[in-house]
Amino acid sequence: MQRGLVFNIQRYSLHDGPGIRTTVFLKGCPLCCSWCHNPEGLAPARELLVVEGRCAVCGECRKACPFAAQLPSNGVLPTRHEPCLLCGRCVEACPTGARQMVGREMTVAEVLEEVLKDFVFYEESSGGVTLSGGEPLMQPAFAMELLEACRARGLRTAVDTCGFGCTDHFLGLARLADLVLYDLKFMDDARHREHCGVSNRPILENLAALDRIHRSIWVRVPVIPSMNDDEENLSAIARFVSTLSGVRQVNLLPYHRTGAQKHRRLGQPYALADVEPPTAAQMQRALEAFLAAGLDARAGG
Repeated sequence: MQRGLVFNIQRYSLHDGPGIRTTVFLKGCPLCCSWCHNPEGLAPARELLVVEGRCAVCGECRKACPFAAQLPSNGVLPTRHEPCLLCGRCVEACPTGARQMVGREMTVAEVLEEVLKDFVFYEESSGGVTLSGGEPLMQPAFAMELLEACRARGLRTAVDTCGFGCTDHFLGLARLADLVLYDLKFMDDARHREHCGVSNRPILENLAALDRIHRSIWVRVPVIPSMNDDEENLSAIARFVSTLSGVRQVNLLPYHRTGAQKHRRLGQPYALADVEPPTAAQMQRALEAFLAAGLDARAGG
């Protein structure tokens, strides 16, 4: 049985497909979007985070750390330090739960046991299970086995993906999903490389390949002011999406600052600290670019 690295299982989710859903977040992502609101899902390995508001500054973490003597200061251990092996001793020693390990290795059976707890809600709401991340394509064998197990138990399935990965793996996942949630950020390759760290060509090619085999695709476009919300970019995305017959709707997702706090807890800088969420007027202007292309587009979702 496959084992995967999971960083969250979110029950009663209303924004990752239709109905009430359980979203399984898999760790690891090939992109490094500066606005990422799940930075704890980027690295394909366990990580330590510190919830500062819970820290009692008791120093128990330092006492438990086998490398504390190598660190120059006293008191609370920093979230990140070079000798750290992620042994978890500081997490176990923390009396307030301020120090937490992100990423748990789970079997398909263990994940399935969790998601089946809400089976009755899926049935009543036409919901189901969504694989998200991170990026499910970073753990293709585990993701495929989990989707197969869900379908065998009568669960509706969805995959939330950035689309960057091996086409064969991607289409294999898509065939096991009732719905594919597909993220698009930029049409211009240079801008995509600048803000997401990789080329968008495989993403666009995989979306075109998906459109040839799947009839239930929701395209999701994050709207980040001063970064990708210009008319040229949004209209280019809308024109491309309008050529795809399998796209059932487009969701414009307004930028929010949830990621700022998470980056701080991981001991990482946050590049968009000065960016404000889009106003209602900005979201309406973005929406009009997609409505003008004849698409079923909506804000949120």
